[in-house]
Amino acid sequence: MPLALYPGMFDPFTLGHLDIATRALQAFDRVEVAVAARSDNPPLLPVADRANLIRQSAAKLAGLTVTVFDGLVAEYARSRQASVIVRGLRSVSDFDYECRMAHTNRQLVPELDTVFFHTAVAHALTSSSLVREILRWGGDITPFVPRPVADYFAQDCSV
Repeated sequence: MPLALYPGMFDPFTLGHLDIATRALQAFDRVEVAVAARSDNPPLLPVADRANLIRQSAAKLAGLTVTVFDGLVAEYARSRQASVIVRGLRSVSDFDYECRMAHTNRQLVPELDTVFFHTAVAHALTSSSLVREILRWGGDITPFVPRPVADYFAQDCSV
């Protein structure tokens, strides 16, 4: 079974992300959550913390690994010999963006396919940016994130 790469910033990792990773493991024997070290926006969490929180949140998921990468997703997928990129969709606007990215990645690495999973209805409105906004105003993020992520922010409330 090919390696499926699930890339993203995961800043922070949400229950929606966990849902997608869990369902990807139902379709693929091996799923690698690839945490992007950098993006255009400065991250809330250091990349090492993001990766560790994902490992803690997904500890019971056999076949899932977590790595950190820097650069183009398509090139990283090629270096890992992944044949599939996993992406989650919440809405039609997500599909528009993700479709463009899938076509671009396929142009860069022709053997690379993208598989989309619709997030569970319970997580359809959840996003990392929503969680960051709730944190900024001192709200309760526990309905939106796995327990290790909630515990991390409960210990350090200096967001």
